[in-house]
Amino acid sequence: MFSKILIANRGEIACRIIDSCRRLGVATVAVHSDADAGARHVAMADEAWHLPGNAPADTYLQGAKLIDIARATGAEAIHPGYGFLSENPEFVEQVTAAGLVFIGPSAQAIRAMGLKDAAKALMEKAGVPVVPGYHGADQSDAVLAQEAGRIGYPVLIKAVAGGGGKGMRRVEDASGFATALASARAEAQGAFGNPAVLVEKYIERPRHIEIQVFGDGARAVHLYERDCSLQRRHQKVIEEAPAPGMTAELRQAMGAAAVRAAEAIGYSGAGTVEFIVDAGQGLRPDGFWFMEMNTRLQVEHPVTEAVTGLDLVEWQLRVAAGETLPLVQDQISLTGHAVEARLYAEDVPAGFLPATGRLAHLAFGAGVRVETGVRAGDAISPFYDPMIAKLVAHGATREIALARLSRALAATEVAGLVTNLDFLGALCSHPGVRRGEVDTHLIARDLEELVAQPETPPQVWAMAALVALGLDAEPGWAQGFALWSALHWRAELRQGETRNEARLSCLAPGVISVELPEARITLRHGVRGWTADGAPAGHGLRQGGTITIFALGRAWVFEAPDPLAVDTAGPGQGLTLSPMPGLVRAVDVAEGQAVARGDRLAVLEAMKMEHALTASRDGVVAEVLVAPGDQVEAGQPLIRLEEGEG
Repeated sequence: MFSKILIANRGEIACRIIDSCRRLGVATVAVHSDADAGARHVAMADEAWHLPGNAPADTYLQGAKLIDIARATGAEAIHPGYGFLSENPEFVEQVTAAGLVFIGPSAQAIRAMGLKDAAKALMEKAGVPVVPGYHGADQSDAVLAQEAGRIGYPVLIKAVAGGGGKGMRRVEDASGFATALASARAEAQGAFGNPAVLVEKYIERPRHIEIQVFGDGARAVHLYERDCSLQRRHQKVIEEAPAPGMTAELRQAMGAAAVRAAEAIGYSGAGTVEFIVDAGQGLRPDGFWFMEMNTRLQVEHPVTEAVTGLDLVEWQLRVAAGETLPLVQDQISLTGHAVEARLYAEDVPAGFLPATGRLAHLAFGAGVRVETGVRAGDAISPFYDPMIAKLVAHGATREIALARLSRALAATEVAGLVTNLDFLGALCSHPGVRRGEVDTHLIARDLEELVAQPETPPQVWAMAALVALGLDAEPGWAQGFALWSALHWRAELRQGETRNEARLSCLAPGVISVELPEARITLRHGVRGWTADGAPAGHGLRQGGTITIFALGRAWVFEAPDPLAVDTAGPGQGLTLSPMPGLVRAVDVAEGQAVARGDRLAVLEAMKMEHALTASRDGVVAEVLVAPGDQVEAGQPLIRLEEGEG
């Protein structure tokens, strides 16, 4: 076993690796950018080294610097985590040439699976079923369009490099192929530096089921399957193991195919073989096809650890140190069910746009495993993935695991920025999810229901007024007062476009009446905190003029506006604002140009995903306020339209 390793990553995966290293007695070296100087992984590691800058290209992707730090600190090996340099064969070769060990597969294995087209050809040769499609070298528009027609619409255009849904477009018919192809190529070039794509048949009722494999270079085993079908924009939201409805026959067939795939390339370390499964006629041994292999540890590996009782990071370290596989296939058991939810800083109603900000408050619900790289007070920056945490629930049955996850999500509290927490709770409660009837279209199909915002109940408005006035502390402030009349306060609150005035009266120590426009609520403080007309009222947090109330299993956000403040932003200004921090990838209009509602004005890149910004109405471009390559902040004006005919 190694005595010291360097972790060439950040955030929750760096913390996860450190946890296993501590248990094994292995010292750890962390690295960090300027933005991550105070990060949790830096505090947890035995030592930490600075990588000047913030952008990944200047910091965590600087392979030569990482190797120099490893050698300077006496680290014997480098663990890449996932993302960044984890699937970069050139980095693997540089690590090996420096006399260090790369904790992962060989450069040859990474190259074999790194390009989807070549990987599919290799899998066909190894007897692994693949989705019908075109994976050829001729990347001309004409050939790709011709092959799409041969395969039959709908088709999926996919970047041959990378993953995470980047460079991927669904095309319904031939008329939309050229536009989708150009968009997929541009996104692939920006994310991976490689515009090449493949085209494959689009499965109408797809399930995304992947097999966790592990090899030691000579042989491989599988650690059963994970279902990752609950996705939005081709990115996973909730993962679980085992897959709902999985049959013994399909598990055996998929496991055997995944092991063949790993052994075909002499695989060493943790990897995931991803399959698309046609659920249209039930799960069948002849209804699954190879999609790709991720030659690294996956974000969702904790659900596999939960049902097998194994530590995959420990296995990585042991195999990289020269040991054979710790167990053979028959010794790997599957117990219970596990479900993982990814908590992100993102604006769900705005289309799951990544969000940034500081975590003013962060508390996780009990009864689940939490993987996180942040703490209260930390910032979610625009430079990296906006994941806050992963919550993993395990139970004897799927029903129990989902119930535990739902309770933990309802008890989790985040303030300071917007998150997908309510969306995750709605997804866990979705009838189809509860029944195990999942597929990759479920979220898109029922999106309106999943993102619906409930009306704020009067008791929550009452609690917000209490917090706004600072009256939510222990009620000892009222002890000792003898007054002929009750104390009175007034609070003005705003939630979106809704404004309410609350009038509060102290009836007795710890008893406050709140009069709202359409209700009167009595708040009482007792041993279990505040109640509203006898029901739990939750608790709250104030940050400047922002009030967050944690009640009824969700966070409710209010503003307590200054009555003298003037709202200077109004309709009719015709400004297109940046919905998030990002990089202006393209500007498609010029001053004086007439545009129609829905026309593309610019393309913004954030978190390596491209977002098209379109005209909200007909008009004429009065000003273009940015240029390609500009870094912009959320809310920054980009383009101004004036009235005119489009």
